[in-house]
Parts: sequence; structure tokens; C-alpha cells
Amino acid sequence: MSKRDFRLVTDVSREELQELFQLTAGMKDRPEDYSRALAGKTMAMINEKQSLRTKVTFEAGIQQLGGFSVYLTNHDINLGKREPVKDVARNLARWVDLIVARVYKQDTIHELADYASVPVINALSDEGHPCQIVSDMFTLWDQVRGRDRLHGFKITYIGDGNNVCNSLILAAGLLGLDLVICTPAGYEPHSRAVDTGRRMAEEIGGSVRFEPEPLKAVKDAQALYTDVWTSMGQEAEQQKRLEAFQGFQINESLLEAADDKAVIMHCLPAHRGEEITDAALESKQSIIFDQAENRLHGQKAIMKFLVDRSK
Repeated sequence: MSKRDFRLVTDVSREELQELFQLTAGMKDRPEDYSRALAGKTMAMINEKQSLRTKVTFEAGIQQLGGFSVYLTNHDINLGKREPVKDVARNLARWVDLIVARVYKQDTIHELADYASVPVINALSDEGHPCQIVSDMFTLWDQVRGRDRLHGFKITYIGDGNNVCNSLILAAGLLGLDLVICTPAGYEPHSRAVDTGRRMAEEIGGSVRFEPEPLKAVKDAQALYTDVWTSMGQEAEQQKRLEAFQGFQINESLLEAADDKAVIMHCLPAHRGEEITDAALESKQSIIFDQAENRLHGQKAIMKFLVDRSK
């Protein structure tokens, strides 16, 4: 049996990403049409990190499609320590139809996918957050562009060059975005993601570029995106990061320098007063909670897409 995984954003083609947007729109507009789309299917969800959006949206999503969920924490399986990741993968694949994993290391995702005979979905790793970015790009496609293509849409990402930033860069390559990255020195995104995303974007008239000055970076931006400065597992670096990221905050000054209709994006959870002010997060320009809602619809689409192509 052939199967499809979703390890990184680029595991789908440009055409398939547009197909995912259309499927997500159907899930959102007509959920009743898909209430049996994954009837009898079971998803195992592995969570090495705390979770609100990922846990709820995947578990609610599989149930809304007629399937079932088994939730596994480190307390349950102690992934890679109680037994090897490859053994966990091969056991789960005998029992379930999908494996969703929110883990610390991208290598864990690769090992799960390499050894599982069922689709594996990266629900977060140190290198990527592909489900988040698919839902985010759907949010722009759906609400800002009126379900038209995002080619040439200008997004400025401000803050830490982390897993979310890496996935956004790859999405820029698939969609032809005009993406500007603004990070402090030493906190740039993964060079492999930059090289891949930039090459793919330039092939279709998009761009991935860097601008170290936040006020310059947001000029004419149609969307401003940020994420926390200190992610889970980086708590020991918090003070150092607080100092390094001063000035890289989405606030009223940056909004005034962007396009008048620029929307504000954040993958959540937010550290209000650090990477984003409370006023910016709560402003009329914020689509942050729309992004959170669309995690549900987008991940339902991803699950159906992978199962349909793994028969």
C-alpha cells in the first residue's frame, strides 16, 4: 500500500495546496457533507508537549468526520525511551489509520513516517508546524483574498525564526508570496527552509527576503505575523531572548507603518506584552482567533486528503 505523510509543508504540491484550501472551505461551509468522510477510521495522537489548539482541533476534527481518537502523552508511552520510535510506529500502524505527532524533534517525525505504514502528520516539531501554516494560509485565502490566490500577497514575519517561520517560508514557495523575514541576528530561520522556499517562490514570481529593521520590514505589508519569543523547551534562554527581541514587537507603531488594511496574525499561545501588545492582539485588524478556528477545518481537510491518497 502506498501512503502519504505530511512531514513538512512541501509534502504537498502547489496544486494540492489549492485543493486543500477548497476542501477546507467545504469542511467549514458544509460540515454535514463530511460527517462520514472518515467513518470507522482511528487516529492516534502523540503529544510530547502541552497543547490546546492541536489537541482539541485534531480530536474534535476526527470525531466530526465520523472517526475516533486515541490520545497518547509521554506519561503513556514515553516515546523513544520506553521503546524505540520505530517500534511505536509499527505497532500503531497495526491498530490505527492515522498517526498525528506533536514532538520536540523533526527526526522523530521522520522516523515515525519511515516505519509506519499509515499516514503520519507533523502536528509540530522543532523544524516545522505545517498544519498551522496550512490553516493560516487558508485564513488569508478565505477572508482577505475572498478565496482567490495568494500570489504576490505581502506578509512580514517579525520575531523568532522558529518552526512556524520555517513553515511559512515553505508556504511562500508554494504560493508565490512576497515574504519578508525580520529577526534579530542569531535567530534566523533554518537555512534549508530559506533555500527551498526562496527557490520555489522565485520560480513563480514570489520572494523570500530579509529585512533586519522592523519599521522597514512592515512597509506595505498586508499581513503582520509573529510568534512567541521563547518556545517550550527554551525556558532557560528566556532572559537572553527578552533582551535580544526588544524592538521586534507587533505594536501600534508597526501597524501605522504597514498597509492601512494589514491584518495581524499569531499562531498562539501569545505572550501579551512581549511579541505582541494586548491592543494589537485585540484590535479589529486581528484575525488571530480566526486562524485558531481554521485549525479545525484545515486539519480535517489534511486528514481526509491523506487517507484518500493512502488506499
